[in-house]
Amino acid sequence: MKATYHKHILDFKRPSGTSRGILKQKETWFIVLHHDGKQGIGECGILRSLSIDDVPEYEEKLRWTCENIQLGKEVLLMELIQFPSLQFGVEQAFLSLVSETPYLLFPSEFTRGNKEIEINGLVWMGDVDFMKSQIEDKLKAGFSCIKMKIGAIDFETELKLLQSIRNEYSVNDIELRVDANGAFTPENALEKLKILSELQLHSIEQPIKQGQVDEMAKLCKETPLPIALDEELIGIFDIKQKKKILETIQPQFIILKPSLVGGFAGSSEWISLAEKNNIDWWITSALESNIGLNAIAQWTYTLHNKLPQGLGTGSLYTNNFDSPLTIQNGALHYEISTSWKVPYIKN
Repeated sequence: MKATYHKHILDFKRPSGTSRGILKQKETWFIVLHHDGKQGIGECGILRSLSIDDVPEYEEKLRWTCENIQLGKEVLLMELIQFPSLQFGVEQAFLSLVSETPYLLFPSEFTRGNKEIEINGLVWMGDVDFMKSQIEDKLKAGFSCIKMKIGAIDFETELKLLQSIRNEYSVNDIELRVDANGAFTPENALEKLKILSELQLHSIEQPIKQGQVDEMAKLCKETPLPIALDEELIGIFDIKQKKKILETIQPQFIILKPSLVGGFAGSSEWISLAEKNNIDWWITSALESNIGLNAIAQWTYTLHNKLPQGLGTGSLYTNNFDSPLTIQNGALHYEISTSWKVPYIKN
């Protein structure tokens, strides 16, 4: 067996804002396996400044992984415990290698084109006009769940935007989620959550920065608005630590990005612990290309989670790979008539 790796820079169609800054490009890496005339591919979707494995030796570790691919998946996953995006790439690549095609990792009614995955429409931070136009586009596109990133412009303006949606659409028509990406402080978070709860929102992701466990636990206990942990899960590798953080904070939801929490195996571990603690969850992509998004979507469908998932990121880029993934009426579909076009794999 031989393994190679490839760097790919994804270009955003339009700069996209979060509370951590403006995104214009997204760096990603691919592991490609070659064995007995077959190929397998996996995406290592690192998010600079957010991924726990955003370290100077990242490429060196990726090279080591390819040079030691003969160790096999299980040994490599243990060796890469502190590199969750590499774990996820390895998982995908080995699954891809033994699949009917490199892209069919979890055959199901979804990959046969018979079922869809309900997703949320993502509204990026920006000026008021830009955010308004995104909201209007998502509503026209048939989304019944909208997720709006907040924390970049002033809170009052964001409130007005949310109120404008609620004035036109009831909670029965549109589910509203917000993602603060840790923009609030422990001192002002509860007051802001109380104000936001008046808009009948579904939930808020990561209201304060991760690592403030006692403050987050207090918020989750007192909040009138359900809280979802996201960044809080990053960098927690030991199952005892995972169990402790969920039992201490007791959030209403957790959100799982496989590239950031150790792939399918790491995500499954979080899901099992969450369900034992009566905590709901959903899956979100981490701005991967269509290669990683495809893997996440296929796996997510097999989990049969009823909540809208965060898998609508494939159309963000000008240079993504052609794939069967499409969005129609607020849901992710797999168009079996559409073929893949990926330069790292011979079709």
